[in-house]
Amino acid sequence: MDLFTAMDVSASGLFAQRVRMNVISMNLANAQTTRTVEGGPYRRRDVVMSAVGSGFQARNPLFPYIPAPDTFREALKTALGGNEIRKVEVVDIVEDPRDPKLVYDPSHPDANRDGYVLMPNINTMEEMVNLIATTRNYEANLTAINATKTMAQRTLQLGQP
Repeated sequence: MDLFTAMDVSASGLFAQRVRMNVISMNLANAQTTRTVEGGPYRRRDVVMSAVGSGFQARNPLFPYIPAPDTFREALKTALGGNEIRKVEVVDIVEDPRDPKLVYDPSHPDANRDGYVLMPNINTMEEMVNLIATTRNYEANLTAINATKTMAQRTLQLGQP
């Protein structure tokens, strides 16, 4: 694997996590939105990500032609799609299928005859936990890019007197 492939894989992770942060921020910003263009309360959104091949096949440098002897390794290899290095890609942004919350608030302008309002299906604590996890994933990808950059710089320094 070359350094550019490592940077490309980490960059795809940065992009995917940035999209996820934006969607989480949108969810938090609309946690009290009871009217949308589509009608009804705002529906929580979530990002769907998928691993996609980079076209580079990783090989075991010590035993490039010897197949793995045990069945667990073969099963793992099959489950992971071979030894192909994968990038992450945002496939879709989907609405959460959970029903809106029914909250009693007769003074709200969107309350029905019985005084209930349909509120967004957003749990603020859940969104904050998702935001923290996304931030840590973003930081991990950034750290990997910086480590790759450092390795590239040190490799260039090897040839200098």
